[in-house]
Amino acid sequence: MCQLLGMNANTPTDVMFGFTGLARRADEHKDGFGIAFFEDRGLRHFIDRDGATCSPVAEMIKRYPIKSEVVIAHIRKATVGAVALQNCHPFVRELWGRHWVFAHNGDLKDYAPRLHGAFRPVGDTDSERAFCWLMQELAKAHASVPSITELTHTLRELLPQPAAHGTFNMLLSNGQALWAHGTTKLYSVERRHPFTAATLADDDLSVDFAAHTTPSDRVAVVATEPLTADETWLPFAPGELRVFHAGAQFRA
Repeated sequence: MCQLLGMNANTPTDVMFGFTGLARRADEHKDGFGIAFFEDRGLRHFIDRDGATCSPVAEMIKRYPIKSEVVIAHIRKATVGAVALQNCHPFVRELWGRHWVFAHNGDLKDYAPRLHGAFRPVGDTDSERAFCWLMQELAKAHASVPSITELTHTLRELLPQPAAHGTFNMLLSNGQALWAHGTTKLYSVERRHPFTAATLADDDLSVDFAAHTTPSDRVAVVATEPLTADETWLPFAPGELRVFHAGAQFRA
C-alpha cells in the first residue's frame, strides 16, 4: 500500500522533517511520489514517477524547504494503474476558483462511479477516479466554496460510498483546512507549546521543535504510520473523518 503525509499549521511551517521520514519508506514504495504545498490560494505541486529515495525532484525539494500552512505528500506502491507520471499522487483539480488536492492509500474493488461532469481522470487509478467523483458531487452539493463545517458534513455523507469498495485512507484540502479519512491505517499528532524534540522512527534524525517555533505555533500532522518514535500518535477509527484547521483538530 502507499503512504500518506499531511500537515496543517496556523503559520507557514517547514514540513521537511516529516517528508524526510516519509521518503525513508520509499525503498518499498518506489513507484512514484508527490507533494503539494498551499501558499494562500496558490499551489506548488511536484510529482515524479521515480521513488522519493532516488528522484532528483525529491532531492530538490529537500534542499529548498518550502513553508506552508497545508501540505499533502504521497509515496506510491502501485496496485492499480501503471507506474507513470499521470498516476502519481497527489492529484489536483480546480473547483470554485480554488485548487483541491487529494491523495489516497488503498484499493477500491469494482469501483466505477458514473462521471458525467467536468471532472475526468487523466490516469488509470481508482484513486483519481474517486477524487473526480468527489469533486463532481461537491460541485452538485454546493454553489460556491462552503464553510469548513458545511464541507465536513457533505464529506461525511459522500466518503462512505467509495469506502464501501475497499480501503479508503485519504487526504483532501483546498487550502482552508485538511480533511483526513481513515478506514485502516492512519494516525495524527498535534504539536503545540511547550514544544519538545522528536526522532524519526525510520532514521536516526532528531529535531528540537522548540528551537524553530514560537509559543503560539500549532502544527497537526497526519501519516499512514507514525513518523516519529517519541510522540503520541492517535490512530483513526475505521471510517473516521478528522478535520484540521490552524494546526488543531476542528470540531464540525
